[in-house]
Amino acid sequence: MHEDKYVEIFNLVKAYPNPYGDDIKVVDGFELNIKKGEIIGLLGHSGCGKSTVLTMLAGLNEISDGGIIVDSREISGPGPDRSVVFQSPCLLPWLTAYGNVMLGVERVFKHATKAQRKVIVEYSLSVVGLADSMHKYSRELSGGMQQRVGIARAIALKPKVLLLDEPFGRLDSLTRMDLQDVILGILDREKITTMLVTHDVDESIYMCDRICMMTNGPHAKVGKLIDVDFQRPRVRSEMIEHPKYYDYREQILSFLDECELEKEKIAKQKAKVA
Repeated sequence: MHEDKYVEIFNLVKAYPNPYGDDIKVVDGFELNIKKGEIIGLLGHSGCGKSTVLTMLAGLNEISDGGIIVDSREISGPGPDRSVVFQSPCLLPWLTAYGNVMLGVERVFKHATKAQRKVIVEYSLSVVGLADSMHKYSRELSGGMQQRVGIARAIALKPKVLLLDEPFGRLDSLTRMDLQDVILGILDREKITTMLVTHDVDESIYMCDRICMMTNGPHAKVGKLIDVDFQRPRVRSEMIEHPKYYDYREQILSFLDECELEKEKIAKQKAKVA
């Protein structure tokens, strides 16, 4: 296994049939290599296929063509080596925070002792800041705390790859920034290879080592890659004062503007034909 190709996504295609019996390729020829321990961001306009790529990597969405290799093994479905944190934590309301995390731990660590599983769950909840709330039910937790349970549930499985699908999308800006730092603290410590799907330009620069910008869908693929050259651990106040930060921001916004202009151009051409 080559460290620079810990995750290999090659010629990835996702096609859906349209009402006329033809296949529409939402994602078409997406190719990306992810280094071990790298945090990579997927950015692009709504509907470009960011979450589609992530769910294919998670094994939750069937691949139409191409393939994905994780740690030298081609994936063929979901597995505990890939944990997902969605926008909504989807907690089981009849279980406490501890119970929600334990559910996955019991399935993945079947041969561990009860005491060992207890340590894993308590540690995971502690690192996301829920040491004092682990025995509360979801109705007793705020939205931000519920999402912390979702993060704890994902990292407790000790995954090779962590997949974050707009995990802060429903949160207020202060909670969002707080959870960004919680996740970065975990990733800096555990060195988990991570893919983050986000609409937020500043979030992608702050959290990611590289940003993969996708072209418009259908037929979306990698449009541009940016290396974010800031050392870890990162300090938000220092980053936003650095000239490089605004260079990255300008590059991303320019790419997104180009995609929007291309979208408008295609729409006008279709209108003329109609």
